[in-house]
Amino acid sequence: MGDMSQQQPRWIAGVEPPKELLSATGTQILEIECREQPARLRELIHAYYSDSPIRAELKKLSDASQTKGPILFIGMGASFCSSFGGSVLLATHGRFSISVDAGEWLHYAQPVWGDAALSILLTTSGESAELVELFKIGNESGRKLGLICNNPASICWNLAKYKVPMLAGPEYGNATKTYTNATAAAIILASEILDLPWKEDADRAADVFAANLDLIFARRGELDAFCRGAANIEIIGRGAVYGAAVMSALTIREMSGFRAAAHTGAGFRHGPNLDVDASHVAIIFALGRAADLGIKLAQECNRKGGKVVLVSTQDREPADRLFPVKIDAVPEPWEGITSLLVPQALTLGMVERTGCRLPPRFQYGVMEQ
Repeated sequence: MGDMSQQQPRWIAGVEPPKELLSATGTQILEIECREQPARLRELIHAYYSDSPIRAELKKLSDASQTKGPILFIGMGASFCSSFGGSVLLATHGRFSISVDAGEWLHYAQPVWGDAALSILLTTSGESAELVELFKIGNESGRKLGLICNNPASICWNLAKYKVPMLAGPEYGNATKTYTNATAAAIILASEILDLPWKEDADRAADVFAANLDLIFARRGELDAFCRGAANIEIIGRGAVYGAAVMSALTIREMSGFRAAAHTGAGFRHGPNLDVDASHVAIIFALGRAADLGIKLAQECNRKGGKVVLVSTQDREPADRLFPVKIDAVPEPWEGITSLLVPQALTLGMVERTGCRLPPRFQYGVMEQ
């Protein structure tokens, strides 16, 4: 008899992957999942606009937010990054909202959690120990909690009273599809809370994302060559694009092992900008309402001898220390999604040359703090 105590495989999102994916390399998985993003994004937009059960959940979350107090978006890693689209949109329209790290919130913020009108927890797996614990504490204390999650078979999904799916499908490598769809879900939820129309803006973002993907990915070898030899890569974004900057650094580090770090524009100017020299590469997202500040920062880095990948909505002439990348404009804060195409392309170029550091993960392991 076999060992009856042996657990069955806990496949990502509860779906056993096809055999061809089980034999794929990390580099192959990265490209496959990057290229799935536009279709998955369009599926989410359609479902959030027309699917009755999801519309009902969005209405419940919106109703739950209509009391005094801030709206919190709580996540870790890529889920934390993807929440900025929602919190920034709410804040720019006059509703106090912030994105917070789940681990920090769990251990240090319990005494003030009751001040929040609504907390939206984001987790791809729905199994992360910190998020599970926050749900348990929140439910016991009567907090109003919502969930954005990619795994309807998870602990968090079962604990959540109000919940909407990421609809990203199983994801076996870096957080590509889940970042994109979670960001879209956060923006749409914030729009619903503010009673703002969002479908036209979302469709525009999906169209731009799809139209720009092949163009930017075709330049991945050039991006890798431009950044090669750098001592470090700093990634700078503002508003919703700060979340994309954090996600960009995670993508580069996880997949290639190269050290990358994210900063807000002001944080970079009053910190790492002090040591910019010829060994330095900055990826600067000059997008959205603060685009001009990104252009100025790029010029300053170049004057100091640093190299800059400048992502903007304008055609610009390349130079020895300037690699311009144009992305078509999208309504704010959807640039938090489209901007990520550039670091994804760079990462793919890097791992095609050096090999992928992060092997595909097909099963959930033990989730620990």
